[in-house]
Amino acid sequence: MSSTTMSEDSNKPIPSAKPAAGAISVPSSKRGLGGFYHELMREMRKVSWPTTKEANRLTGVVLAVCGMMVVMLLVLSTLVDQLMTLITKGGR
Repeated sequence: MSSTTMSEDSNKPIPSAKPAAGAISVPSSKRGLGGFYHELMREMRKVSWPTTKEANRLTGVVLAVCGMMVVMLLVLSTLVDQLMTLITKGGR
């Protein structure tokens, strides 16, 4: 049976007072935009930002991995194209 009951004077369900099992409660924010900004700035101060040297090194790693993926996909695409050409044209 569901967690809602039917009202006696109408066919509209009446929600039960307690949430369903496993439901996540969402707090209502009453602080507005100013409270959000204050909380955002407080969290940003907690962030451990990388040094310029570390950021440059990690950028290089990302670019190298992207380059390797481009080469790998280009080779794979060429191989599949050649294989499909060989299959469809019968090796002519």
